[in-house]
Amino acid sequence: MKKRIYPILLALALAGTTSCDTGILEQTPLGDYSDAAVWQDPALVETFVNNIYLGIPSPFHTIMLANLVDEAQFNADWETGNVTKSQITPSYLGVFDDGFWVSHERYMTWNSSYKNIRACNLFLEKIEAVPFDNQVDKDRLTGEVLFLRAYFYHGLASFYGGVPLITDTYTLTDDFTAPRNTYEEVIAFVSEECDKAAALLPESGDKARATKGAALALKSRVLLYAASDLHNSNASWAGGYSNPELVGYTSGDQQARWQAAKDAAKAVMDLGLYSLFGEANPTSAEAATANYANIFLNNGNSEDIFLQFNDNLRNGNWDAPNPGLFTGPNGWHNWGESSPIGQLVDRYEMSDGTAFSWDNPAQKANPYENRDPRFYASILYEGALWRPRPADVQAADPIGIVQVGTYTKPDGTVVPGLDTRKGPIEDWNGSYTGYYLRKFIDPTIDHQYNKQTLPFRRFRYAEILLNYAEACIELGQEDEAKTYINQVRARSGMPPVTESGQALVERYRNERSIELAYEEQRFFDVRRWMIADKAYQDAKGVSVTGTMTADGAISNRKYAPIVIQDREWNPRFYFLPIEIDEMNRNELLIQNPLY
Repeated sequence: MKKRIYPILLALALAGTTSCDTGILEQTPLGDYSDAAVWQDPALVETFVNNIYLGIPSPFHTIMLANLVDEAQFNADWETGNVTKSQITPSYLGVFDDGFWVSHERYMTWNSSYKNIRACNLFLEKIEAVPFDNQVDKDRLTGEVLFLRAYFYHGLASFYGGVPLITDTYTLTDDFTAPRNTYEEVIAFVSEECDKAAALLPESGDKARATKGAALALKSRVLLYAASDLHNSNASWAGGYSNPELVGYTSGDQQARWQAAKDAAKAVMDLGLYSLFGEANPTSAEAATANYANIFLNNGNSEDIFLQFNDNLRNGNWDAPNPGLFTGPNGWHNWGESSPIGQLVDRYEMSDGTAFSWDNPAQKANPYENRDPRFYASILYEGALWRPRPADVQAADPIGIVQVGTYTKPDGTVVPGLDTRKGPIEDWNGSYTGYYLRKFIDPTIDHQYNKQTLPFRRFRYAEILLNYAEACIELGQEDEAKTYINQVRARSGMPPVTESGQALVERYRNERSIELAYEEQRFFDVRRWMIADKAYQDAKGVSVTGTMTADGAISNRKYAPIVIQDREWNPRFYFLPIEIDEMNRNELLIQNPLY
């Protein structure tokens, strides 16, 4: 039986979300047991571990991380606009604030992460005395918790840099003050935790739980981030910050760190357990589009390393993972949130591998023709065929064609498209950008009434190949890098890259942004590459006009890029600030640069 993680009541010291496998769902909730009883029952201990898994926030919540970088725009704003203008401070974190009413970003940051880490520490303190029937189960659960603790510390390091490394549980009488460890110390600790976890975990098993591959994949990501320029610049961007050791390395060899990142990715590849999903070389653009779309429309495949299921997490409304309802077109009675912005759309190449440009008259006239097949699997755009409209809308559009423009009828009347914010169906919802998200969304479901339960891919093999390729580029091993970049591209029907030098760096970065779009990588990538000043320019959308015949057919479309949201970059936003309340509680903490 797959041990899918489901929620139950809050357990013990874990002040977050909870879970259990389907067998334990039939038993008394953990909160009804004493502390001593839990640590004498291996089944309850496993439930405790399940609770920690659900401390990993779902990316399918209302406000996706993509909204906070050059991938998407959140149509209701809800303080995301202030974040994309770099206006956060130690006393105002916007959607990252631990008390923000609805966002999954709040579960990524300081307080929530340390609650989850405390649960990991408690498990590791208690596990030796638990009477397991066999060592295999004990080792597996220990490995899972080591992985989870490493995962949460990696998240903290990505947002804050060096943080206090806490490996014990505190009681109410303990001294809670602790200084920040250096960035180097945190990365070394996380890397070692991944190695320890990998040594204890099985190679195969339920991909919703940590395996050896998941631990090694986490190490690959950790070391890739650590080798990047942001953490090897001696904080030159930080205006004379007196503690550069908190946000990066201050000694050692960056090339050695790239070698470590390459080795970590290769360790996953050498397991021989994973492969790119779908045809390696699809024979048509349609097959290539299906190749990519279908990666995300199943409960597990050959590419998956670590899955995060979202069945019934939290509650059934604003805070529940429900990507189809949240992001779909309002003309299907969906909400149109987290809409792709023009910068992301424009990064999808033409099908021949050349760059798309609005300055090219032919491309501007037909911007959605002959694009990278992943574009059609990821983006809903003017004229795209989607699923059948709901019954109450089908008379206006019996086919299911996305309408984000304004159209002139034969009598001169101008009418808004069904999927616009001025349309006749839901004028309070909808995208400002002229695009909607297609990636991840199950086209067989009427999302206004039904919630899909497909998992999010926390780690998949394509990322590992790209991690490996990036390290190879930085080490000057360009032919090796292109081999693996081109494997990823071939699966999506795209021609190989052939560039070298800085041109190869740019092609790689674009490839990563497309392959991993909306997968919570871009927010960190633009920072670690130190290109955030380019990523936080004003968000763009598209204006579409056309003519509509008496029977509703649309033709003569014209397209123009437009600005839909002001954005601004401040270098302090390379990292989040430590919240002022936390600084006041712990006088040993040092604030991040420029705050």
